[in-house]
Amino acid sequence: MPKLLLTGFEPFLDFTVNPTMKIVEELNGQTIGDYEIVGKIMTVDFNSSGQQLLTHIEENQPDAVISLGLAGGRYKITPERIAINFKDGVKDNKGNLPVDEPIQPDGEPGYLSTLPIRKMVDRLIEVGLPAEVSNTAGTYLCNNVMYEGLHYANSHHPSIPSGFIHIPASHELAIQHGNIPSFSHDDLKKGIITCIEVLSEEVKNSSLVPEEEVNR
Repeated sequence: MPKLLLTGFEPFLDFTVNPTMKIVEELNGQTIGDYEIVGKIMTVDFNSSGQQLLTHIEENQPDAVISLGLAGGRYKITPERIAINFKDGVKDNKGNLPVDEPIQPDGEPGYLSTLPIRKMVDRLIEVGLPAEVSNTAGTYLCNNVMYEGLHYANSHHPSIPSGFIHIPASHELAIQHGNIPSFSHDDLKKGIITCIEVLSEEVKNSSLVPEEEVNR
């Protein structure tokens, strides 16, 4: 059965829980569409998160990669369109504070998601979940991991769909932080399951990857 690597992040900054972590842990080992889900949790560390993702890819040889991140303050599920080749932002969990640093010194300025992001958004809206395509993944760890995944796919396995989805805060975080938009955990998880189902359908129906890749 084809495998999908699904990653989330540990808590970071003043977010004491990270809903992506819980979603990934709950979906790990499940079958969604044609995919067996392999769930992994990433550290919020500029110096190691990219290599962690590449290690998970090399060890598990997935047929698709979707990384998840928390965007506290967003009020929709937002598949990302592009990752850019920069590390920048506030301190990570290890105290690293890069400024205008390239993720890959010899990499492209940016990579477009190879997930069917528009169809994901359309389906999310159909099932009653607010969603839109995002045109910026920022320059923090979410962008970092998205870029690393797409750079690796572009260099080694161009047929493997790869990309990133930001989700809003959970109700648990909204209670802690006050005035930020939030979804229930069940709706956040439903949203990610929906996106994976769309990807599975697209791979099967429109040959996002060659048939031999789907069946390997």
